[in-house]
Amino acid sequence: MEEIPDLNIFMMCSSLNKDALTHVPKGYYVRSMREDELDIWASMPFDDEATAKEYHSFMMEFFKTVYGGNEKLFFTNTLFVCDEQDRPVATCLLWKAYNKFQTIHWFKVQKSHEGKGIGRALLSIIMKEVPNNEYPVYLHTQPGSYRAIKLYSDFGFHLLTDKTIGTRQNDLIECLPILEKWMPSADYNNLKTTEAPLNFKESLKSFITLEF
Repeated sequence: MEEIPDLNIFMMCSSLNKDALTHVPKGYYVRSMREDELDIWASMPFDDEATAKEYHSFMMEFFKTVYGGNEKLFFTNTLFVCDEQDRPVATCLLWKAYNKFQTIHWFKVQKSHEGKGIGRALLSIIMKEVPNNEYPVYLHTQPGSYRAIKLYSDFGFHLLTDKTIGTRQNDLIECLPILEKWMPSADYNNLKTTEAPLNFKESLKSFITLEF
């Protein structure tokens, strides 16, 4: 199978498209993450056990750097969608990066549970939590997450066109042909672009750590 390169894509939602909202499908429910489930959370972004083990130390360092000192808030805000046996099958976190900007972290649905409406339902819950006066909402993703990018677009996220976001290069120009190849034409053609607000870009220049 062709490997999609791990490049940077940034997106922003200035206002929620309420038509995208939906409910959790039957047989699943949503709860906050428990403190004894940190290893489960750390493995969820990855599709196989070997990759999860390879990146475990990275996930633990990210947890320590970004959420350290606010662990209680992290566990409360990190949502799990669980099956009827209380097994987490999807996760997402709304986090105020640098205590300034609302951001989406670690949105993931396990491959065995894709296509059931779980991701849309979870993102519906997350996005409804954002007060109107705290938009825009930002996120960082990769072209390999083209299915999620379609979903983000449905909720009102636009692709950011700025060449850099904070300390990172924005690879949108390189990613667009990849997205066009992998996404259904209608979904790709519905993608919208915009520039990041000046205050957002200027604020990020003062931070070295990556919080989204």
